[in-house]
Amino acid sequence: MPQSRTVYRGPARMAGAARFGFPAPVSNYTCFDMGLEELYAARLNRYVTAMRAGTPDRVPLRPLAAEITARCAGMTCQEVTHDYNKAFEAVIRCCREFEWDAVVPNMVYVWTGLTEAVGLRYYGVPGIHVGPDVAFQYREPAEHDAFMKREEYDELIEDPVRFLYETWLPRVSTEVAARGEATSYRNNLAFVKGGMAMLGYFNAFGGQVERMRRECGTPSSICGMLKAPLDILADKLRGYVALTFDLMEIPEKVLAACQALMPHLAWLALTSADPARTLPIPIWMHRGCVPFINHEQFDTIYWPTLRPIFDALWAQGTQVLMYAEGKWDAHLKSFAELPAGSVIFHLDRTDPRLAHRILGGKFCLSGGVPNVLLAFGTADAVKTRCRELIETLGAGGGYIMDAAAIMQNDATLENLRAMTNATIEYGVYRSPSSPAPAAPPPPATPGLPAWVTAPRIRPGICYPFEEKLKHMPPISGDPEIVRNVWDQVESLAYIYIWHVLLSF
Repeated sequence: MPQSRTVYRGPARMAGAARFGFPAPVSNYTCFDMGLEELYAARLNRYVTAMRAGTPDRVPLRPLAAEITARCAGMTCQEVTHDYNKAFEAVIRCCREFEWDAVVPNMVYVWTGLTEAVGLRYYGVPGIHVGPDVAFQYREPAEHDAFMKREEYDELIEDPVRFLYETWLPRVSTEVAARGEATSYRNNLAFVKGGMAMLGYFNAFGGQVERMRRECGTPSSICGMLKAPLDILADKLRGYVALTFDLMEIPEKVLAACQALMPHLAWLALTSADPARTLPIPIWMHRGCVPFINHEQFDTIYWPTLRPIFDALWAQGTQVLMYAEGKWDAHLKSFAELPAGSVIFHLDRTDPRLAHRILGGKFCLSGGVPNVLLAFGTADAVKTRCRELIETLGAGGGYIMDAAAIMQNDATLENLRAMTNATIEYGVYRSPSSPAPAAPPPPATPGLPAWVTAPRIRPGICYPFEEKLKHMPPISGDPEIVRNVWDQVESLAYIYIWHVLLSF
C-alpha cells in the first residue's frame, strides 16, 4: 500500500480573483489523503511546468531554506553546519511541516566538517570562530593578503588546475604545505581526510533525495553546480577589492583568466547536471552586476565568458536557475537574448515589475519576498507581499514563490508559514496549461562542445596520461584500458580541487 499524508488546501480569498484564474472563496480548510508517490508526481509536475513558463495548477513553493531549517527542527547553526546528517534531518522535518513543492536537500551546503579537515582559512565556523547560533561566515582577506597575487595571472592562465593545487590551496589551508616546503603528517592527512570526506558527503545526497521523496513526497529543486568565471576571481582568488583594481588596470589579464577558467567551469556544470534534464542547474551570481562592475566590464568580460556555458547547457536540454543575488536591472536586456525557456531568473533586489516586463512570458521568474521582511516583518505583511508577487508575476504562470535570498536563521517560522499559506491561498490557477513547456528544450546534443575540450590539458584531468607514459615501462597490452582507468581516477582529483574552490 502506498504511504499517504493529509494535504490541506486553503481558501483563495482575493479581490478581483477571477482575472487571475483563482477559484471562488471558500469558508474553511478541506483535507484529503494522497499517496506520497502521487503527491511527489503532482509537486514535480507543478514545479517543472512553472520553470518552463507554463501554468501549473498552483504557484509552486521552492524555498531555498538554509539555517532556518535548524530553527524549525530545534537545532543550532553549529549542529547543521558541522553535522550534515543533522542538516539532512532538519530538511526532512521542514518537508513534513510545510507544503513545499521542491526543496534543496541541504541548503547549508558548506559542511564545516570538511572545511576543518582541509583547514580552510576563509570560514568562520559556528561554535568555533563564531557563536553556535550564528551562520557560518566567509572571511574575505584584505587586498594585500589575496589568495592569488596579481603577478600570478599567467600561472593561472597556463594551467588552472596546477595553480589551484600548488599555489592556491596551500594559501587557503592551515594544513597543506606550500610549494617547495617539506611535506608533513598534517599535510598528508588533510588530502586523505578532505578527499574521503567529500566523497562521503556527496554520496550521502542520493539517500537524502530518496528520503525526501519516500517520506515526504518532496522533490529536490536543483542539481549540479555553476559559477561565473569572474565571480570565481572575485570570491576566492583575487578578492573583490583587488579585482576591481585589476579590472581597471589590467583588464586583458582578467579576461584571459576568465577564458582559462571557462572550459573547466563548463565541464563541471555539464557533467553534474541532472541526467534526466528535469531539474535546473543553479548559478550563484555574486558580483557580476552594476555597481560591483560597470557596464563595459559586464559586456566585455563577465557575460562573454558565462553566456557560452549557458548555451552549452541548453544545447543539452538543461535549464539554468540564475540565482541573481543583488540588483540586476541593468542587465535584464542581455538576459532576454537567451533562448526562450532556457533559464529561471531569480529575483533578489531586481525590480519585479521590470523583470516581468522584460523577461516574463519568455522565462520563469522566482523569488521576490524580501529577507528583511521575513526576519522583521509581520505575518500579514508577508502575506500581502506574496499576494502582490502572485498578481504581478504569477498571473500568467511561470512564477515560483521563494524568498529573495537564501534564508538563514534570521527569518521567523511564523513568517515562513505565512509565505507558505499565502501561496496556497492565493496562488491557485483556474485553468492550468499542459505540462509541456511553452518553449521545449532542444534535442540533447551528445558530447561536449569543442571549446570545452580545447585547452592544452583538457578539463576532467589533472596530470595527462601522455605525461604518465613518459615514466612507465612499455605497455604490452591494450593502452586504452590503461588510459581509461588513469583518466577515471584523475577525474576524482580534478573534481576534488574544483569543488574545494566552488563549493567550500
